[in-house]
Amino acid sequence: MSSPFDFDRPARYAVMGNPIRHSLSPRIHALFAEQTGERLEYLAILVEPGGFRQAVDQFVAEGGRGINVTVPFKREAYELADACSERARRAGAVNTLVVEGGGLLRGDNTDGVGLVRDLRQNLGWELEGRELLLVGAGGAARGVLGPLLQALPRRVVVANRTPDTAELLAQEFADLGPVSGCGLPELDGERFDLVVHATSAGLRGEVPELPAGLEMAGAACYDLQYGAGPTPFLRWARERGAARLADGLGMLVEQAAESFWLWRQVRPETAPVLETLRAELGAGGP
Repeated sequence: MSSPFDFDRPARYAVMGNPIRHSLSPRIHALFAEQTGERLEYLAILVEPGGFRQAVDQFVAEGGRGINVTVPFKREAYELADACSERARRAGAVNTLVVEGGGLLRGDNTDGVGLVRDLRQNLGWELEGRELLLVGAGGAARGVLGPLLQALPRRVVVANRTPDTAELLAQEFADLGPVSGCGLPELDGERFDLVVHATSAGLRGEVPELPAGLEMAGAACYDLQYGAGPTPFLRWARERGAARLADGLGMLVEQAAESFWLWRQVRPETAPVLETLRAELGAGGP
């Protein structure tokens, strides 16, 4: 791939965040590079609060060609980028920076497309014409709501502990499709084909306070988080009769593949990478 950034050494990429030690991104991109024959190195860089801009500037000055951005710097990356894609603008956050000529930074957000590809291609879950519940209205939910609506569901309900936040988020995306916002108690008596969990409750070993009357039997349930075993939300869903369960490892791999494409204009095959990661995590999935 010819570019003004070609050097004798491998092209350099990185993921920046805090914490970063347990990031799977270096492993994922190493597998992508091995599969595609692309010559690159990929680093994990711990960035202290207040130091994101300096870290990006230093990496670019040293020849860095692209950066993945994880918590808590996605909003800062959005503000730092010289130009952003429409999906990044919608999300109000950037998880992928592409370094262009002159050191200009182009920002993108690959989270939502990664989720939709995992749902459709890896899991075979249909979205068009279905009823979707998105639990949470923070940054993770904002990053995936646009692509979910563009998949043409019958409706999407955004539910959050604070109803006003969910309602405002729904209003922002209402031009993309049928979406509404509500508080968690308002889900009592509702039923959805697909429930996507996008809160941080699982990091504390908790589950959002969803009402007992939310009908889960037969539903497909997806958690944006992942681990060596089922997440707290997926355990909760299974106990209530959910028919299909999946965690966010596939989304992680798919969003990384989209970043790889933006950087290298080569699209890796994700299925073997996902299989390798599952084996390395020591679990067969939810």
